[in-house]
Amino acid sequence: MAKRFEQTTGPSQRQQRVAELVRHALAEVLSRSDLQDDVLTRNVITIPEVRMSPDLKLATAYVMPLGGRDEDAVLKALDRNRKVLRQEVARRVNLKFAPDLRFRRDESFDEAARIDALLRSERVARDTVKPATDTSDDDSE
Repeated sequence: MAKRFEQTTGPSQRQQRVAELVRHALAEVLSRSDLQDDVLTRNVITIPEVRMSPDLKLATAYVMPLGGRDEDAVLKALDRNRKVLRQEVARRVNLKFAPDLRFRRDESFDEAARIDALLRSERVARDTVKPATDTSDDDSE
């Protein structure tokens, strides 16, 4: 019997396509400030990524308020308005089922800052500086 190898390295093309459609729909709803929530209307919220479950019934949106302010309040407000946001996504994205929405703090900005700090550290700078080589030719006389 020959074994079948399935690739489980990441999301399918369909998952990625639907995730991008959901991301755009959420961004549009949040940018228009159609929601009656002071926390969401007073903060600019970025949605760098949405991940879909394989059955496309769950969308996990990674969000970050601009400047990183009021993260907890924004996440709570998004959870409070989850039903309305789901309805708006369903209206904008043509799927058989409207996906349940889950909101998580986007930690990629923290990771990028950590990597940037590492690259600027003295230890790394010392390793990247080229050693000075003596290139003088004694032709000064």
